[in-house]
Parts: sequence; structure tokens; C-alpha cells
Amino acid sequence: MGKVTRLRHVLPMSPDVNAAVSALDKAISDAVDAAKAAGLPQGLIVGLLHGHAHAQTHKMVIK
Repeated sequence: MGKVTRLRHVLPMSPDVNAAVSALDKAISDAVDAAKAAGLPQGLIVGLLHGHAHAQTHKMVIK
């Protein structure tokens, strides 16, 4: 977990980090909106997001 940074230790965050967080948030929001518009069941959307979050957490803990 050497590459994991606690945000409270780097506050205030740099403009680059703020921009990256905003871009990630917008991309996720846009993807969820597109999935809903395509008719994907809400449970499937939530399950996919949860699965990706779990996988990324696993990668952070293992490394």
C-alpha cells in the first residue's frame, strides 16, 4: 500500500488532483447515465460499480 495517499495528509489538494477527481466523477456519472438510458437494470449498474471498487481496493491492499 505504499502508493496509497490519504487525502487529509495532502490538503489542500493541488489543482491537478482536483481536476483529476472532477474528471473521474464526471466520467462515472456520464457512464451511469448512459447505462440507465440504455435500459440496464439499476442492480446491474450498482453491481458493476461495486465489483470495480472491490477490485481496485484489492489491488491497493495487495501491492
